[in-house]
Amino acid sequence: MIILVGVALSGPAASAQTLVGHHDPVNVGAPTRLDWIFAVANQSPANPPGDWQAEYDSTKQQYELFVPAGLNPRKAAPLVLFISAGDKPAGWNQWQSVCQQAGVVFGSPYGAGNNCELPRRVRIVLDVLDDVARRRAVDPDRVYLTGFSGGARVACGIAFALPEYFGGVIGVCGAERLRDESWLRQRVADRLSVALVTGEQDFNRNELELLRGPLLADVGVRGKVWAVPQMGHAIPDAQVLAEVLKWLDEGAGDRGRKARQWPAMRIGGSSIPSRTGWADLLFKEARTRLQRPATLYSGLMQLQGLATRWPDVPAAGAARKLLAEYDARPERPWEEDDLAEQRRFLVAEARALDRYGSSSFPPQYAKERPAVLAKAIELWQQVRDDRPDSPAGKEAAQRIPELERKLGEGGGR
Repeated sequence: MIILVGVALSGPAASAQTLVGHHDPVNVGAPTRLDWIFAVANQSPANPPGDWQAEYDSTKQQYELFVPAGLNPRKAAPLVLFISAGDKPAGWNQWQSVCQQAGVVFGSPYGAGNNCELPRRVRIVLDVLDDVARRRAVDPDRVYLTGFSGGARVACGIAFALPEYFGGVIGVCGAERLRDESWLRQRVADRLSVALVTGEQDFNRNELELLRGPLLADVGVRGKVWAVPQMGHAIPDAQVLAEVLKWLDEGAGDRGRKARQWPAMRIGGSSIPSRTGWADLLFKEARTRLQRPATLYSGLMQLQGLATRWPDVPAAGAARKLLAEYDARPERPWEEDDLAEQRRFLVAEARALDRYGSSSFPPQYAKERPAVLAKAIELWQQVRDDRPDSPAGKEAAQRIPELERKLGEGGGR
């Protein structure tokens, strides 16, 4: 069963015209080869469910495109792909001078705003990403997915599900939580730089500063939050975006080194693997990780992840067999790592929700505060019951009564 949480296609890339300069609109030339389904589900089937996108035609999709003149044709270029909150492209007015000066390709889809259903919205974004890559080679280590408000939430959701396609994500006045899969959270921590940009008067500021940003930091993701002075719920100016781009690019060298060590960590360029090919790459990486005590647990989580994501491919069968062999072993040192990872994420999420729920909520979100407080209490109770004498358990015992008091007062503020 495919579970919604928000199909890789093989074969030669369709030819596409190389464009230079600013063009609006540009038509997508062919359906994406990228795995758009996994961004909204827990599996990557060969074909989408019959009721998904039955009437969707990729070749009718359009987007705004800028390709700087003078780029080295032999060198893959950086790309900023912006998801608008509305039906028209956005971000170009703010990104124009940055992209021109830094030699960055820019794209933004039509018809991918907040009124678009999530599966179609994700499909549109990955149709555009793949079409840009067909026209001009882009560097996966410097492909930055971004968006404004609801578009920022979608950008985070896609990047956190498919970190192999990106070098980073820029959430402008919006963000989203990490996926539940342990191996994907580790992939994000190993690969992505996450920039969260808000305004001092943005009604989403507390969410980004107190919830999303600290949670990412606590689980090892390279992240940074900008609170732009005198800005509300808006896209920042070029000066701020240039600073954000510089910070993102500072992580590109580390991303490249890790991708050379673990080739399955980076997917892009002219060769997009099939479902079977991608699973084989991940299986090979997992096998290598199993040979080292320090990476044994991450290798097992990757085996589990690929067996769930591509259950029908040969590598999934081999992964299940290998997992069963490890499960039958009398000594199971990875179980301690598993517990440690679960505890780390649990405590990080409890602290983040505690901070956010204890803060002032803007009027439009006031009704959500009781649910946030209740969730923080629930997580702290799990922390306390797990190990009451640990530092985190004692912290939970102190925080629960205070949060219960706030909730009892109605939770509104």
